[in-house]
Amino acid sequence: MYKQSGTRLQSLPKEAIKAFISSFDTVLTDCDGVIWLFNDALEGAPNVINRFLEMGKKVFFVTNNSTKTRDEFLVKARQLNFNIPRDGIISTAYLVAQYLKSQNFTKTAYVVGSTGVAQELDAVGIKNIGIGPDVLQNGLASFVNEELKPDPNVGAVVVGFDEHFSFPKLIRACSYADNPECLFVATNTDERFPLPHCVIPGTGSIVRCVETAAERKAFVVGKPNPFMCETLIREHGVDPKRTLMIGDRCNTDILLGANCGFQTLLVETGIHKEADVQTWLKSSDPEERKLVPDFIVSKLGDLLDYLN
Repeated sequence: MYKQSGTRLQSLPKEAIKAFISSFDTVLTDCDGVIWLFNDALEGAPNVINRFLEMGKKVFFVTNNSTKTRDEFLVKARQLNFNIPRDGIISTAYLVAQYLKSQNFTKTAYVVGSTGVAQELDAVGIKNIGIGPDVLQNGLASFVNEELKPDPNVGAVVVGFDEHFSFPKLIRACSYADNPECLFVATNTDERFPLPHCVIPGTGSIVRCVETAAERKAFVVGKPNPFMCETLIREHGVDPKRTLMIGDRCNTDILLGANCGFQTLLVETGIHKEADVQTWLKSSDPEERKLVPDFIVSKLGDLLDYLN
C-alpha cells in the first residue's frame, strides 16, 4: 500500500506505524547521516538502534565507507553507545574481500584505496599492493619508461576511496585492468561529500576515472548493488520481504532497497530531503521513481516513541 509512496511516517495513525514496525525482522541502516555524523551520534539514534536489538530484530550497519575495517567501525559504534555486534557491521572493504574470496582469487590485488581495504584483504589471505602515496617524481616519461614495473602476479584491481589518488595510480590501475582477465572491483560509486565550505569528491569520481581510462566497467560491491543483499542472505539468512533499509541518500540506500525488495525509510539528516522525493514522484522516468522511499522521517530518533 505504501510501497515507494514517499509517505511521511508520522502522518499515519499510531496503529499503522506500529504495524509497520512489526512488519520487519531485519534492519539495515546506513551510518553517516543516519545514525552518526562524523564522530557524533545523531539525536536519539543509539536509543532506536538499541531498542530494535532489544526487540529481537537483526540490525546491520551497512556503509559504503571503505576507509575502515569492521573492527574499526565497531570501536566507533561502541564509543557512540550503539550495542551492535561485530557481525552487524557490513562495510564495502569487507565486501570486496568477500567477493574476491567467492571468486577463489589467489593472485595479488592492486588497490587504489585505504588501509581499511588492505586489512580486510589481509584478513582473508589475499595479497595486495598499492596502499599509500604514489607521486610523479621526475615527469611522465621517466615514470612510464623507468619507474613503471607492473607486477605479473596482479589479477585484480580494487578501487575505493583514496586520498592519495594520483596520476601514477591511475596509470597502474588502468594498465592492469586493460587485461580482460584481470578482475575489476569497486567499493562504491558515491559521487561526493558536500561540506559547508567545499565539496570532497567521493569514491565514485575515482572509480569513473579508472573506468574511463580502462574502457571497462567495474563490478560494484557496495550500495545500491544487490551483492550486499546476496551476502546477507547467504551469511545471515536475511529475508528481503521482512527487511527495512534506512538511509539518507536515495541513489544508494533507497535504491538498494528497491533493487533487493526491502521496505525503505528515508531520514532527512543527510543528503536527500522530502523535496527531492516530491520531484521524483512527479517524474515519468522509471529510474527516478525507484529513488522514492516508502516512508520519510525527519530523523531516526523520531521512531523512539513508537518502539516502547
